[in-house]
Amino acid sequence: MPTRYQSKEIRKGRHSEADRQYLITLVTANREALFTSWRVAYPVIDALKCAQRDADVESLCWVVMPDHLHWLIELKNESLSSVLGRLKSRSTVAMNRLLSRSGPLWQKGFHDRALRREDDVKKVARYIVSNPVRAGLAKKIGDYPMWDAVWL
Repeated sequence: MPTRYQSKEIRKGRHSEADRQYLITLVTANREALFTSWRVAYPVIDALKCAQRDADVESLCWVVMPDHLHWLIELKNESLSSVLGRLKSRSTVAMNRLLSRSGPLWQKGFHDRALRREDDVKKVARYIVSNPVRAGLAKKIGDYPMWDAVWL
């Protein structure tokens, strides 16, 4: 019988590299569909912008879906775990204040994929921003308000 890996086990060998590009996915706790409007998604968007301002990452592309976030970044001097820990903390505090709620906003951990040097970064970005169209939330990319990419 194959071994089942728990997310904690997968993270044991996690290594992040400065100047490497990563595709990150964060999922809300219990996959709760919280981010249904710009107003409610703003704390997450602001946390993404803070990571860029703090020079932790170069934010290349992101989309905030109702129950998850996809973020394409180039990591700078911090570890991926540190950057995402701050993002989660910052967005959770702001979201809980906005919605008069308490408790976790995000599931524990995150999914990351380091892009290879030969990966077409713009193709990955197009895939990310097309997520709302594939999910049936918009007919075309421009109809969905909660995304951004440096190429636009």
